[in-house]
Amino acid sequence: MSQTLYQRLGESEGIARIVEDVMANHLANPLVKTRFENIKDLERAKRMAREFFGAGSGGPAPYTGKDMVEAHKGMNISEQEYLAAMDDILGAMDKNHCDAQTKNDVLAILYSLKGHIIRV
Repeated sequence: MSQTLYQRLGESEGIARIVEDVMANHLANPLVKTRFENIKDLERAKRMAREFFGAGSGGPAPYTGKDMVEAHKGMNISEQEYLAAMDDILGAMDKNHCDAQTKNDVLAILYSLKGHIIRV
């Protein structure tokens, strides 16, 4: 039996490491850095990202945050910013030694969410 995406991401511990690296990447990325520097509660944002990655990859815990449209409504996120954020996520996955199939699976999910995040 093959592993789920959740298992391939390293379950909750692996996802927590990836999310930490994603946020560090966002804060260092000139295209999106100000959006993340201005988050009032960065720890909550990290927790929501961990939940979202976990639930979205087949993990046992539910996602308790807003849906993607509601979470990004009014932010006017551009396609360039979205692609930069995706690059940050893939970079964090590289740092955490995720294999190509795992990255491709996450990339497919990210692309499926584009319409719920860009310019909503």
